[in-house]
Amino acid sequence: MKIATAAYPLDWLDSWAQYEDKLATWVADAAGQGADLLVFPEYGAMELSTLDGPGVAAHLQASISAVSDRMEEAAALHQRLSAEYNVYILGASAPVRAGFDLPVNRAEFYSPCGARDHQDKQIMTMFERDPWRIGAGGPLKLFDTALGKIGVLICYDSEFPLLGRALSEADIILAPSCTEALAGYWRVRIGAMSRALEGQCVTVQSSIVGTAPWSTSVEVNMGTGGIFGPPDTGFPATGVIAEGRLGQPGWTLAEVDLKSIADVRARGVVRNRSHWPEQEQRIKTSRILLKP
Repeated sequence: MKIATAAYPLDWLDSWAQYEDKLATWVADAAGQGADLLVFPEYGAMELSTLDGPGVAAHLQASISAVSDRMEEAAALHQRLSAEYNVYILGASAPVRAGFDLPVNRAEFYSPCGARDHQDKQIMTMFERDPWRIGAGGPLKLFDTALGKIGVLICYDSEFPLLGRALSEADIILAPSCTEALAGYWRVRIGAMSRALEGQCVTVQSSIVGTAPWSTSVEVNMGTGGIFGPPDTGFPATGVIAEGRLGQPGWTLAEVDLKSIADVRARGVVRNRSHWPEQEQRIKTSRILLKP
């Protein structure tokens, strides 16, 4: 398969038609390059708040409500494009009011056959806790697709190994991200690369890039697209299958072979995935005094 992962800029939208045109252009571009799976970033849907005007877009809680109200319409657009171009799409995540105590950070996953499901973020960053007031949603899921088994760890979730382990059956783990600083981008990237090593799988990072001066929540964004594997048999020695240019909008694409994932899990130089349970036998520590 070929995977396309986005470095996606947020735009001011004057009309819904403008959003339709933008998304259709992005999907057509990736599909035209042979992509089978498209990955958009965390909070990329925040640009939808601009459709309600500058006062709403600039007000955190109002923008959250405005975006949540648009997500069913956005889902219909994604489903249409997924079917039209015969691609799987992980849509840009959004804050969604979904019956929990707080809005959740939700990424919708679309199949070209018309199926749709979602993944909610599990662990909130400091800014999501306050002032965003975003909470955890439903559990982790494993999507069984024609492209293989796919899991999603939204941004901060990718930095937690036990969440990655919960998706140990996944062939591909998607890590859509939204980071304002270089350090944040690298935290998610290191997390994604670590999950590829531990799970002996492929991980895919997408990012928001550029500035959105109309927003008080996603006004500065740093990142790029990246596709990673275990630095082992059948994969690059660096673990980097493909990476974009920092801050440069566009798709990063790479071919991924499920056979390579199966092979490294069965015959890799190291076997992190199968040796994971041995940690439980070794985690007891002793305190040794080495000072006067």
